[in-house]
Amino acid sequence: MHPIAAALLDLDGTLVDSNEFHVQAWHEAFAAEGHDLAPDTIRRQVGKGADQLIPSLLPGESDEAGIGKRIAERHGAIFKGRYMPQVKPLPGATELVRFLHASGVKVVLASSASREEVDHYATLLAIEDAVTARTSSDDVERTKPAGDVFAAALGKIAPVQPTEALVIGDTPYDVIAAARCGIAAIALLSGGFDEAWLREAGATAVYPDASALLSALRSDLRLATSR
Repeated sequence: MHPIAAALLDLDGTLVDSNEFHVQAWHEAFAAEGHDLAPDTIRRQVGKGADQLIPSLLPGESDEAGIGKRIAERHGAIFKGRYMPQVKPLPGATELVRFLHASGVKVVLASSASREEVDHYATLLAIEDAVTARTSSDDVERTKPAGDVFAAALGKIAPVQPTEALVIGDTPYDVIAAARCGIAAIALLSGGFDEAWLREAGATAVYPDASALLSALRSDLRLATSR
């Protein structure tokens, strides 16, 4: 069991209630290019950035014609223009971040979303003064489930080691990405993913939402770092 020196927190579905808005934005973006994908098919991929999500949903399709780039740009425009203003914090999200910060834990926002979205949510959650660093898709070549986002996050808080960090996310892609960096991960059910899938991905613990995790951490800040 290791003490927690840093918490690397996902945003979409973990701290803010945005996953379903992303499903709608992706559905519209794909449809505009002639791909009428079922929302549930898209929903299973939420948590990945465009570089990972689009190839997963259009396997084997070459992007020589720039289709993937157009879909990604359209999704971004739809989400930021229509849906992002509607996103609300999830229960206990702000309190969780502030508790970790007050406990001496370095808090890093580590998301596959754009820098603009990460900055917007930090303001929405009123946690700017409690966050040590931020990483986004703008900082890496590959988004989750690749480990780049969390590797970049660790780089910003060196010399914190992977065994001293904890990832908190809501998708199996958060958990897989954390494992690729040697970091333990807690998963929350607030993003809509099945508990069995999250545990199969390697989550050390699963909680309903940020509020439930906050209650557990108040009892034992080191509970989730057991290997």
